[in-house]
Amino acid sequence: MAADSGTAGGERQRLEEADTGRAAWRRWGPYLSERQWGTVREDYSTNGDAWSYFTHDQARSRAYRWGEDGIAGVSDDKQRLCFALALWNGRDPILKERMFGLTNQEGNHGEDVKEYYFHLDSTPTHSYMKYLYKYPQGEFPYADLVDTNRGRTRHDFEYELLDTGVFDEDRYFDVFVEYAKAGPEDLLIEITAHNRGPDPATLHLLPTLWFRHTWSWAGGSAVPNLSLTPDAVRADHEELGTRRLYCDTDAEALFTENETNNERVFGSPNPTPYVKDGIDRRVVHGDTAAVNPDRTGTKAALHSVLTLPAGGSATVRLRLTDREPADPWADFATTMNLRRAEADAFFDSVVPDGMDEDERRVVRQALAGMLWSKQYYYLDVERWLAEHGVDPLAGDPGIRNSAWYHMVNDAVISMPDTWEYPWFAAWDLAFHTIALSMVDIGFAKSQLELLLRRLYLHPNGQIPAYEWNFGDVNPPVHAWAVLFVHELEKHRTGKADRAFLENAFQKLMKNFTWWLNRKDVDGNNVFQGGFLGLDNIGVFDRSAPLPTGGHIDQADGTAWMALYCQNLLEIAVELAVDNPVYIEQAQMLFEHFAWIAVAMNRIGKDNAGLWDEEDGFFYDVLRLPDGSATRLKVRSLVGLLPLAATSVLGGHADRSFPELVQGAKEFIRRHPAVEAVVTQHLDADPAHHGRYLFALFGEDRLRRVLARMLDEEEFLGPHGIRSLSRHHAAHPYTFEVHGESYGVGYLPAESDSGMFGGNSNWRGPVWFPMNLLLIRALLNLHAYHGPGFTVECPTGSGRLMNLYEVAREISNRLTATFLRGEDGHRPVHGAQAKFAKDPHWKDLILFYEYFHGDNGAGLGASHQTGWTGLVAATATVFHTITAEDWHRGARESLRPTDAPRTAADEHFTVDEEEPFS
Repeated sequence: MAADSGTAGGERQRLEEADTGRAAWRRWGPYLSERQWGTVREDYSTNGDAWSYFTHDQARSRAYRWGEDGIAGVSDDKQRLCFALALWNGRDPILKERMFGLTNQEGNHGEDVKEYYFHLDSTPTHSYMKYLYKYPQGEFPYADLVDTNRGRTRHDFEYELLDTGVFDEDRYFDVFVEYAKAGPEDLLIEITAHNRGPDPATLHLLPTLWFRHTWSWAGGSAVPNLSLTPDAVRADHEELGTRRLYCDTDAEALFTENETNNERVFGSPNPTPYVKDGIDRRVVHGDTAAVNPDRTGTKAALHSVLTLPAGGSATVRLRLTDREPADPWADFATTMNLRRAEADAFFDSVVPDGMDEDERRVVRQALAGMLWSKQYYYLDVERWLAEHGVDPLAGDPGIRNSAWYHMVNDAVISMPDTWEYPWFAAWDLAFHTIALSMVDIGFAKSQLELLLRRLYLHPNGQIPAYEWNFGDVNPPVHAWAVLFVHELEKHRTGKADRAFLENAFQKLMKNFTWWLNRKDVDGNNVFQGGFLGLDNIGVFDRSAPLPTGGHIDQADGTAWMALYCQNLLEIAVELAVDNPVYIEQAQMLFEHFAWIAVAMNRIGKDNAGLWDEEDGFFYDVLRLPDGSATRLKVRSLVGLLPLAATSVLGGHADRSFPELVQGAKEFIRRHPAVEAVVTQHLDADPAHHGRYLFALFGEDRLRRVLARMLDEEEFLGPHGIRSLSRHHAAHPYTFEVHGESYGVGYLPAESDSGMFGGNSNWRGPVWFPMNLLLIRALLNLHAYHGPGFTVECPTGSGRLMNLYEVAREISNRLTATFLRGEDGHRPVHGAQAKFAKDPHWKDLILFYEYFHGDNGAGLGASHQTGWTGLVAATATVFHTITAEDWHRGARESLRPTDAPRTAADEHFTVDEEEPFS
């Protein structure tokens, strides 16, 4: 294939070819999980204990049913043929074939990977990728990590791999894995190992090729085959055809089968002497009979033994291809260097001018982590249920997900974290698309469409939540993400993808109806979503029956539905540009929003509405069986989310769609309760540039909520908006039920409560997606109110800011979590000196699930780049959109970085005649 120029154009061209179907540049990618063991898919237990049923110890010996895992691995987009790295330091009791971590029961804060690996780079088509794994030279402390963490309480810090001393004196290997595509089916692989220690050290390098086990289950396929030819390992598969793996070293080829070692795992006979752990037994234990002397099988490794001097390195090159090149290495270096240069050029076009080197590093590694966190996810729920002995139509409430028998998951999906969360989560995925759209609009759209397909969306309209419980309720942010991605594409290309928007709208309306019918118990436009992602900052587990009986009217559930109405209304108006039939839908959605706004602001005959006039804040309300009610006065994100339900309809909508505006005004006049809440945002003041604000409350309540949110003794932390007010550190909230006390007190990190178990326990940290929604709301409010609307920020400081400046302040605090300070420390890494001082660690960044509310240290899943990758958006947006842009009507999107930069294009252009802002 002809080499393209070393500019961003090379990757842009590949994206265009992939999107139009001219070349399958996304066919191969990092689609292996980093943990398949311990997942629901592989759980065939009788008690649903997935962690215990399939353990890390079994994983090297037991064939998986639904997927595969590996280190720095790649596969085709159906995960038929897999490639990953295995290592041995000569001391470990097992090959290092997969990442090790603690199960939910073993960790004092739940499941937790105990390895150091970094997703350093990736282009959207995976034409270039780079990964780093840090492998200790001493024996990996498996038992120490388990025993020490198991002995700690949830009040203690976690015991990390660095704490074991195994990296002392820098006795470890840095193993870099780089991929470059010479063509859609032609992968160049370069593995470079560095000895960072003071003495020579030996490293066994075992690049491994294998087929996912598909042949022995009911309805399985033909058995594929790996075999050794004079110059390569040949892979033959009935669907993929033939591939060859070349290696430039004199490596020993070891072959076995991807079959379970029944003798070891179950104590029963093996069907073949060559089983999944055969290569491990051959290399680590010297069992020569464990590999096939005929050099054929379904799993193979190329074994090189490298002796590296102190500070030295060695490189092994491989090529996995559908071609038979006369010389596999003739164009290797040229292509590898070209793809590196193209990756640099591509990200130069993504990251705006004005960002310094460290900021650019954060953005690039955040996006690389998201691109590395794609995974082929396969689960046919009906087949899985049948394999559990469940009649799918009859169901079995004792078997997980038995009501979701229609689901067939069979796609590459963006994962929250490919070790701790190697399964999709609906609301995580929606947030992922915001950052992914910065680099790959096509993939972002495909991800949003995926969960709305008939094989995913429940027939009743519910969107599947996550594999532990598809029927749980995630916040309905899909419509917001669909609108964002649609608007961004229109800005970049000048074209609106109406088919994408219309298809999503039809499915989302079905889901919206599900919410209306299932989650409004009393039919009064106040919603009870349950879990909704905000686990453990409330008094009770909102997904479980309440100890009081009754139900909770949720401020966040109601706010989510208000935002859902706003987003669907905006989509309907956008579609009405070409098809006026959507005006009726828009009118209906406006009326739904209006009634929700009324309900949010209602004091109530029992003085127990969601708004508390004395505190100036929104709270959940507990409705008891006897008809009484009481506010659960916990100041948390639950009460800030009504602020997030803020959108602007603009571009002189009264001229574009006069019937919609007139119908809305007539509706308001007919309903005094609505008029009291909504009218002030639907005036015709020229200062608002013909725009209309959709918000749940007026200026007085806005100022009161902002005063709490921007108070550094409450929500405004040094690294963003906390999930729980710091007020509750000195004033914990308690509630008595039947002589038992339920309480909520501020803790900046992990909770001291076991309400949810494992790593779902947290109290006051910073979450990026919630901060992004609040930033969005502030920018929309600025677009409507303009620079004259100011508040104190921080509260009590005497420093006045307009709402654009407030949003930028929060964004700067979020981004600072990852930036190196004057002392070399990045707050995300806490007090770990290694990450601050060591030249081989200081530029490596981890993107955690959430962050310590007072110091910014990373917490939870250490590679949850999925939604923490939003830092790429929050870090760049204020470099590209000015306050004037927002007030004049700039859309909710980033600058169209695809286009060449010109002086006239320094900011977004704004069309005041368009219906949205």
